[in-house]
Amino acid sequence: MNRPYLLVAAVIWTVWVVSWMIAGLWIARTANEAPRRSYRWFLMLAMLGFVLLFVQPPDRHALWPVPPWVGWSGIGLVVIGVAFAWWARIQLGRLWSGGIVRREGHRIVDEGPYAIVRHPIYTALILCGIGVMLIQATLLSIVGAALIAIGFGLKARVEERFLAAELGVQDYAAYRARVPMLVPFARKG
Repeated sequence: MNRPYLLVAAVIWTVWVVSWMIAGLWIARTANEAPRRSYRWFLMLAMLGFVLLFVQPPDRHALWPVPPWVGWSGIGLVVIGVAFAWWARIQLGRLWSGGIVRREGHRIVDEGPYAIVRHPIYTALILCGIGVMLIQATLLSIVGAALIAIGFGLKARVEERFLAAELGVQDYAAYRARVPMLVPFARKG
C-alpha cells in the first residue's frame, strides 16, 4: 500500500510550497519581464502534471508494486528535489522569480546548483515528480511526471531566450556551453 508514502510526500510538498511562497516576499525589483503569454501554457502543463501526480482514482490499479524500498526511494527523491530547489533559491537570492523576469542587478548566476544545471529549480521539481510517480505507480502519475518535465522543459527554453537577450547573448552562450540545461552531467552542446 502506498498511502503512507504518499502522505509523507504530500506533507513535504506542502511545507515546500508554503515556505516558497513566504520566501517570495524577499525579491528585488523587476527590471524587465517576458510576456506571460510566452510561457503561461507551459506552466499550466506542469501544474496539471502536479495535480495528476496526487490523483488517486477509486479503481486505482498499480502498474508496479510499491514495497518499502520503492516508497522510501520515492520519498528520498522528493526530499533531494526540495533540498536542491532550496539550494538554488538561496543561491539566486533576491534575483529569484516565479515568472521569467530580469531583476534589478541581475547577472548570470553560475555558482552552486547553477554550475550543475542552468535551471536547477525545474530539475528539482521534475525530480520530485518522479519521486511521487514511483510512489503512486499509476498511469496518471506517469502522465503527471511527463507533463511536469515537458512543461518545465519548454518554459526553460523561453527563459533561456529571454535571459540571453537581457544578459548578453555571448555571455549566456558561454554559460550554455559549460552547463547542461536540466539533466546534470549531460553532454553540453
